[in-house]
Amino acid sequence: MPNWNPIQYEKFLKDRTQPAIDLANRLEGFDSNSILDLGCGPGNSTKVLIDKFPTAKIIGADNSDEMLEKARGLYPDIEFINFDANGDLHEINEKFDMVFSNACIQWLPNHKKLLPKLMTLLNPNGILAIQIPMQREHPVHIIINELVNTAKWSDRITPRRYNNLTTEEYYDILSDISNDFEIWKTTYCHRMPSFDSIIEWYKGTGLRPYLEQLTESDVDDFVNDVYVELKKRYKMQKNSEILFRFPRLFFIARKA
Repeated sequence: MPNWNPIQYEKFLKDRTQPAIDLANRLEGFDSNSILDLGCGPGNSTKVLIDKFPTAKIIGADNSDEMLEKARGLYPDIEFINFDANGDLHEINEKFDMVFSNACIQWLPNHKKLLPKLMTLLNPNGILAIQIPMQREHPVHIIINELVNTAKWSDRITPRRYNNLTTEEYYDILSDISNDFEIWKTTYCHRMPSFDSIIEWYKGTGLRPYLEQLTESDVDDFVNDVYVELKKRYKMQKNSEILFRFPRLFFIARKA
């Protein structure tokens, strides 16, 4: 897992938070007295849950000390814990009415095992609510993956395996663990002012595992290669902005 920089991440906090808002709004009518916010980051998704479920006990969980420090500073009344969902989950001794996760589990392997494991954290009739960026479908991730596998970079960067499954694979997993679930996809059309802004977005997330393998001079070179490819594959709109499409998968599953 990469080291996280809350300042870099927060440069596009409104856009990053909108999927959490949309997922929370889909939970209208669900009665949740206790919620685990898995992959809470700097607390932006936790704030969405506070606003949506003001009487619930909410715990934010993340495995980045930097993100947790930021979240605790912003929301001192909320409990935040360092937690790695790759583990056996025994360190969490309580059950929840909801496990909520916004743009987190794409960093975790083996979703066929992970999702059933997360269901064990729920009370009966509890809700698993998850949003996942569809990285395999995103042009920037495709660019990065292509560059990493070129002769220029293959000896300096270890490729990252994408953990995302297909929509159909998630459907089958959900049908195995729940009799009451829904799944949908939304493509967000972000307004980006420049190609540089797309680079800055990805420095906060998807580029981090690659840049951390490089020297400072190589970082600049690799980022420049990404920039060149961005200009080839994205067109500027009439107002000089860039239409930055970002597909995301959502699902909600109730525990029997």
